Amino acid sequence: MDLSRIGIIGYGEVGKIFASGLKAKNGVTSMAAWDMKFKDEASGGVELSHAKQAGVQACASMQALCAASSFIISAVTASSTLAVAQEAAKHIRAGTVFLDLNSASPSTKQKCAALIDAAGGQYVEAGVMTSVPPYGIQVPMLLGGSLGENLASLLSKWELDAKAVSERIGVASAIKMCRSVMIKGLEALVIESYSTARFYGVEEEMIATLQETFPSIDWKQQGAYFFSRVVQHGKRRAEEMRESARTVQEAGFEPLMTSAIAAKQQWVADLATAGVFKAVPKDAAKERDWQAFADALLAFKLNAKI
Repeated sequence: MDLSRIGIIGYGEVGKIFASGLKAKNGVTSMAAWDMKFKDEASGGVELSHAKQAGVQACASMQALCAASSFIISAVTASSTLAVAQEAAKHIRAGTVFLDLNSASPSTKQKCAALIDAAGGQYVEAGVMTSVPPYGIQVPMLLGGSLGENLASLLSKWELDAKAVSERIGVASAIKMCRSVMIKGLEALVIESYSTARFYGVEEEMIATLQETFPSIDWKQQGAYFFSRVVQHGKRRAEEMRESARTVQEAGFEPLMTSAIAAKQQWVADLATAGVFKAVPKDAAKERDWQAFADALLAFKLNAKI
């Protein structure tokens, strides 16, 4: 298994973290990346400049990335998971390891695996079990597929927290998706609960009761963190929750709660794009200032008369 020439599909937050963290590892001889944004007139220059400064080869196409890579890491949004595998399968070289980090349903991962394996690649799914930025490349990952055990062993030598859970594709993603229903659901609940409490002026009393019931959690800090992550990454989270809803549906249940979580995440993402949170201080999350986010929502509500 040759991991020496790494190619990152998706040069966003996660892609940049993995490119930076893996570039200096023993045995890595090259680091390349490909992203649709590289061709975007508005953002392409910034992304290409970042890649150049980071020592990452910016590829002009998926074909170029596949030609340059023996180990490909897919780190795109949930909705792009299958499309990326379809495109990569057209160009992937035989024997190339394809590690899929994306938050997608078990059936989506199985479709991706079938495409990559049929093209001669070696597909491994990953369930990334928590937010990447606090951990970097050491974020806990569950691997699935026939090569999961071998890849986990090699990645562990690079000090990554990778653990194989099954040779069957879909198991790692099922664990990830079911967890996401809870975590992203908590985010949506916090935003709705805290903002409503702020409107009625009962936030201190409400949070005090949470603190009493769950004393191990700093509810002000957790609230500010949840607000900040949804404001920053709500679109990506909404896409993930739609994949979670697909996972619930594939199990034979109506994804009533999961679909509502996706809608809440998307609503916040749309407001963020519209600039509703532009006045929120950048250090609000670090300062445990969840009120700044709630006040932005309340101001929007007042101005929009909804």
